[in-house]
Amino acid sequence: MLITMLILTAIGLTAAILIYIVNVVVPRKVQGLEKMEEVNEHLPGMDCGACGYPGCFAYAQAVVKDPDELSNAPCATLLQVEENVKKIEAALGITVDTESLNKKALVHCGGKSEVICDYSGIDTCKGAAQLLHGYKKCPYACYGLGDCIDVCPQDAIFMDEEKDIVVVDPQKCNGCGLCVPECPLDLIELVPAGTKIAFLCSYGPLKDIPGREKCQYGCTHCRKCFKACEEEGISAIEWDKERALPIIDQDKCTLCGKCIEVCESNTLADFTKVKKPKVPALSA
Repeated sequence: MLITMLILTAIGLTAAILIYIVNVVVPRKVQGLEKMEEVNEHLPGMDCGACGYPGCFAYAQAVVKDPDELSNAPCATLLQVEENVKKIEAALGITVDTESLNKKALVHCGGKSEVICDYSGIDTCKGAAQLLHGYKKCPYACYGLGDCIDVCPQDAIFMDEEKDIVVVDPQKCNGCGLCVPECPLDLIELVPAGTKIAFLCSYGPLKDIPGREKCQYGCTHCRKCFKACEEEGISAIEWDKERALPIIDQDKCTLCGKCIEVCESNTLADFTKVKKPKVPALSA
C-alpha cells in the first residue's frame, strides 16, 4: 500500500514539474498573435475576400508579417475609415498613403450597342460570353446582365435602362474590386478615386473580329480629344499609338470639359457626375 502511494506521489510530482517547465518554456501565444488580433480588431470583419485573403484575420496575419501588404493588397473598406487606418498604422509603426490606394470601379462601355440576336441562354454575362462573343453588335459591349451587380457589397452598381449597360456610382463604390473578375469581357477597371474623365470604350483597332464591328458609340480614334486638350494648353491627354486610344492624366486634368465636347461618339464623360438614381418609395 505504501509503495503504491509513493509511486502515485512520484508520478504526480513528475507531472507537476513537467507542466511547470512547459508553462515557462513554451510561449502561451503564437509569436505576433497579439499584434494580429490588434490589427484584426480594426479591420471591417466582412471576410469578403476582396483583398485576396480568405478572411480578415488571414489578412491581419499577412499584414503583421509584411506591412507592405497594406499597399500591395489594400483593404478597400478599411481605407474608407480614417480612424481605423490610423490605429493600424500605430500598431505596425508605418504610414499608409490612403490617397494613392483609394480606387473606384469604372465600366469601359458607353452602352446603346445594337442587339443583333435574341439571347435566351443562362441569364448571366459569363453565360452570354460563351455564345459567339455575345449578342450585341459590338463584341466588347457590356451585356448588362448584372453579374457585377450581384457581388457588389456597397450597392454601387446599377442598370442604366436607356443605355442597356451597368454603371458604377463612384460616390458609393469603395473600390473593393469584387466586380472586376465577374466581367467576362474585362470591361471593369479600378481607377484612382480622383478620376475626373471616364473613357467609356474598350474597343481598340487590334481587337477586330471578322464580321463584327464597334457600335456608333465607340471610340473612332479620331484624336479630337487629344487635340482639344493641347489647344487648351493643358496636355492632360496622351495618345497611345499602339492601342490608338487616349490616355488621360487625371492629375493634370482640370475638368474643363473640352474633350467631352469634341467627342462625337460620347466616349468621354464626367466621372464625377455619375450617380445612382434613387428608387422611389412604394406608396402604402
